[in-house]
Amino acid sequence: MEYPLLKSAHILSLVLLFGTGLGSAFYKYFSDRSANLAAIAVTNRLVVLADWLFTTPTVIIQPITGFLLLNAIGVSWQEPWIIVSLVLYAIAGACWVPVVWLQIRMRDLSVYALNHGEVLPDLYHRDKRVWFWLGVPAFICMVLIVLIMIFKPEFW
Repeated sequence: MEYPLLKSAHILSLVLLFGTGLGSAFYKYFSDRSANLAAIAVTNRLVVLADWLFTTPTVIIQPITGFLLLNAIGVSWQEPWIIVSLVLYAIAGACWVPVVWLQIRMRDLSVYALNHGEVLPDLYHRDKRVWFWLGVPAFICMVLIVLIMIFKPEFW
């Protein structure tokens, strides 16, 4: 694959990863705050769907295109800025995996509550707090990765 195509795939998947993650977090956070159970259930279903349709593929595409780009331009993956980026990506991923599981459970809990005329259980509210606080370091890591990719700083 040629460099311009690789770079385009890498950047577009980054934009999709960021956009889906930030958009999903925004809508989920504010629908949860609305206390409108129907809105919460619909938003949770769509957040889970967006993760499967957009986030999961881009999480896979990012490192593949990244390593192919490094190879294409002759840069070692052992450069400090690459290693730091990979560590940050691993931290973000370690946050994201439980977030996906929590989103699925919150979707199921909210749909159940809606369909059975119940209120959201305490478990849902605990999960949403954990979901939020796992999202914070994941988002910070992703912002740092973008900055590292742009500026390629020397770390030592």
